[in-house]
Amino acid sequence: MILASHQQDPSPVADSLWLSSAVAILPLLTLFVLLGVVRMKAWLASLIAFAVAVVVAVAAYRMPVGDALNSGLLGAAFGFFPIMWIVINAIWVYNLTVATGHFDVLRRSFASISDDQRVQAIIIAFCFGALMEALAGFGTPVAMSSVMLIALGFRPLKAAAVALVANTAPVAFGAIAVPITTLAGVTGLSVEDLGAMVGRQTPVLAVFVPLALVFIVDGRRGLRQTWPPALVCGVSFAVFQYLSSNFWSVPLADIVAALASALAVLAFTRVWHAAEPYQEGDAGQARPDAGVGPGAGSAGRPGVSGGSGSEDAGEPAPARAVAVAARPLRDAPLDVFRAYAPYLAVIVVFVLATRVPAITGKAPAGPGESGTGLEAVTQIVTWPGLHITTANGDPVATTFRLNYLSAAGTLLLVAGLISTVLLGIGPRRALRAYGHTLNQLKFTVLTVMLVLGLGYLMNESGQTATLGLWVAGAGGAFAFLSPILGWLGVAVTGSDTSSNSLFGALQITAAHQAGLSPVLMAAANSSGGVLGKMISPQNLAIAAAAVGYGGREGILFRRVVVWSVVFMLFMCALVYLQSTPVLDWMVVDTPAGGR
Repeated sequence: MILASHQQDPSPVADSLWLSSAVAILPLLTLFVLLGVVRMKAWLASLIAFAVAVVVAVAAYRMPVGDALNSGLLGAAFGFFPIMWIVINAIWVYNLTVATGHFDVLRRSFASISDDQRVQAIIIAFCFGALMEALAGFGTPVAMSSVMLIALGFRPLKAAAVALVANTAPVAFGAIAVPITTLAGVTGLSVEDLGAMVGRQTPVLAVFVPLALVFIVDGRRGLRQTWPPALVCGVSFAVFQYLSSNFWSVPLADIVAALASALAVLAFTRVWHAAEPYQEGDAGQARPDAGVGPGAGSAGRPGVSGGSGSEDAGEPAPARAVAVAARPLRDAPLDVFRAYAPYLAVIVVFVLATRVPAITGKAPAGPGESGTGLEAVTQIVTWPGLHITTANGDPVATTFRLNYLSAAGTLLLVAGLISTVLLGIGPRRALRAYGHTLNQLKFTVLTVMLVLGLGYLMNESGQTATLGLWVAGAGGAFAFLSPILGWLGVAVTGSDTSSNSLFGALQITAAHQAGLSPVLMAAANSSGGVLGKMISPQNLAIAAAAVGYGGREGILFRRVVVWSVVFMLFMCALVYLQSTPVLDWMVVDTPAGGR
């Protein structure tokens, strides 16, 4: 029998949960202050926050230094594989299209749907981003949507902000509903019940997200002029996400909703046009109310140089978009097909790999076991030298999954290789593009690995459990606070899946103690978590790197944090009302839910 090196204690400071929480939150406060106030580079802020977490783990939680560093190493490994493995290959696919000029063709194709950038933001960041979230998850939709918006003429930082805010409502069902299946695994509730409950929360959010996007692009005027297509998009997405998650298929909820909303907007724009189409570089389009957050001032004004005092000041409109706009082209059908080909390849590869049982196979259940299909070479290994138990003495899982073939990053790599053939790119040129991609993302890789190291260290040492138990002590008010736990977990780890793993069981325990529906509280963790994704240092680093502004993550944080908090409070209010007679008719009626 292997003895644990560290046993978690949720109240290590003076046996007080309150004092322990005040200490446990120090790494998070350090990270967010350094990013949002000091405006430090994300990798350096993450490194300092990790150092603070090590000190807290060793000094307050009595975790051996070796275990503390080893926990961080496990998180860093997860940060590279599978997370950055996804991003690297997603950006490589994009770089291939840029190198051949086909991304400009794609830009013109999207522009042909509507020449209004407010509508383009809805279609690309929300609809296309939701499809990418459904298939790949993690940072893929943010990376791809950001660069596509830049190709359409958006300024880089605004493109990144739009992509981050859009990546909310689809997240709970992302990567073929992995967050939901993970939540089911840690809570003992069924995937169907949890999926149905989340499908009665995030669709309500989805109605408002496209409206927020047009406000980010063009302020109050954008909201006033383009609310019809934004509402069509949000409502159609919400209806089909609800229908699929409750009646058809939980794993396919986002795919169905993304395609339905895209088709709805496409059909609507055939008969509707804005009175004043908006383009980022158009003269006379600057408005004092165009911003990137509720009540924002001039930070998001359109134009080449931005307004005085704006964080966009001196940030030029993308040269490629300006050049193309000045010289309209009519692309040949074959060129249009090739422009879409890499993304069609992504969709086909992911559908085959995740929905065809003979290819998908069955993953091994634990260390030493074998799988079938793409999972035949998957290995689940016990992380060496790390042995952790909970306060009750139960072992904490410290395994690492090496799914070489079924990983989303590997599937993107396969799609990229197919794309090289479809785009007519030789091996040498493809390798050069891959090398350029690695160089482009080097600091992003470092940032993500450090952030995941921080998240894992806080989890393994017991710091996150302390914070969770403290919030859960609110009793009946926990229904309002429950989404905050998910929000906090995703803000730290960048993953709704990780947040559900972190707090799912805790939500069930707190629900029983407070006399609330466990299925409602567990779902609230996932639904609240989606709103922490836009402020996660991991996603901020991915977005900044994708638009060529690595090191300016602090600016992005300040642009999206208000949206994150506002939407999170909205979700808190919705969940609270669902726990009362006002909206309890929305709660899934199951024995586990106590109803």
